[in-house]
Amino acid sequence: MAGFWGSRKKEREELAAADADLARNAQTALVEADERIRTTSDELVFAVAELGNDATKDLRDALDAVRTHLQEAFHLHQLNHDEIPDTPEELRTRNARIVQLCEWAGALLDDRTGALSEAIARARRAPEIIARVRADAATLRTRLPHARDTVERLAARYSDHALAQVRSNPAEAEQLLGFAEHSASVAERRRDAGNREQANTALEAATESVRRAETLIDAVETFEVEALRAESLLAAIIEDSREDIAVALREPHSPAVSTAIGNLQAALAALPAAGVNTDPFEQLSRLREANSGLDAAIAAARERAARPIPPLEHVRHAIDDADRQLAVARDVIAGHRGWIGADARTRLAEAERVRQDLDRALGTSASTAVTIAEDDREPAMAHARRAAFLAGEALQLAQRDIDQSRPQNPDSWGGGPGWGGGGRRDGGSGVMGGLLGGLVIGSLLDGMFD
Repeated sequence: MAGFWGSRKKEREELAAADADLARNAQTALVEADERIRTTSDELVFAVAELGNDATKDLRDALDAVRTHLQEAFHLHQLNHDEIPDTPEELRTRNARIVQLCEWAGALLDDRTGALSEAIARARRAPEIIARVRADAATLRTRLPHARDTVERLAARYSDHALAQVRSNPAEAEQLLGFAEHSASVAERRRDAGNREQANTALEAATESVRRAETLIDAVETFEVEALRAESLLAAIIEDSREDIAVALREPHSPAVSTAIGNLQAALAALPAAGVNTDPFEQLSRLREANSGLDAAIAAARERAARPIPPLEHVRHAIDDADRQLAVARDVIAGHRGWIGADARTRLAEAERVRQDLDRALGTSASTAVTIAEDDREPAMAHARRAAFLAGEALQLAQRDIDQSRPQNPDSWGGGPGWGGGGRRDGGSGVMGGLLGGLVIGSLLDGMFD
């Protein structure tokens, strides 16, 4: 007993120490949260002066929410020190709630002030940014004559369609630079007038305009390099395409290969003569597409040659065998519904689903299809054989269920020994065995054609 009471005393002492730590943490958190509200309020005043009311709305709303919830924390702390005695559980619950509220307040204010820190830093550096915008605009203006000359040089070599993406770039860049310089002046005037929100908006517009102008000018120079690279690749692909056509003519032929050869020959014939302004990007894309089509057609022809196409007669035999086995399985299961279990019904349902998939794959009823395309014959035969296999399984499982469900007393069938008094104790089994035997023989005969 002494050991038991000693352990209980130790637990009470540990819990009291933990409660004391929680109380100290609650007081510390409350002081820090209150100080954080005061500091953030001062930061809000500066942020409003730099960014305006609209940009600082989220921080202002967060401060209002934190003040409201911190009033609850102060009230809980007051309850801990009023004249009404409290239980340890009540003190523990209040202190935990105080810590929770203060941690939430700090996290919310951190998030809102962090979102504004970049904008505030940018606003503080507004004079520096305005000067950089003007300097960048001046530098880009010196590149405009070279960009115009480049476009004129490209126009003498490439088609209007090819130049459509960069022809107007120098003019658009010049307009953007003018807008950037004007926006920088507006930002400077609004800032001097104390309207920081409009000044920041104008400054952002100026910065974005300079960035877009630089992108447009760079695109002109990039286009010239990429066009030269495309011409080089085009010459190599033309040579490869002619070699591919020569190889394809020696490969096993199929309608797809013939069509792909014709498409590639047409793409080569459509190439403009020397000295004509061209679009190397479009020609390169057209030749690549035709080349890829020929490669895919040759690969399919080679695969087909390695795996002979089943004759149409073999496919029809497989479909007929599947339909026959499905019909027998349906009749047997429908005639003995009370005896058939889930396994046989599941196999039959799956066989019918596979058979329906075959019709959908061919786009018509497989049993009445006049012809089946060569590419569809092997998948069609696989579907038919799968359906026949499942139907055969359904029939075997149905026979098992019927045998297990048949009464063991022959007299219970009414009519003496055997079926109808004729002495056949296995009449149902004999009939079912005949059906299964006929289906197996039919499948073997069909297999002789494969």
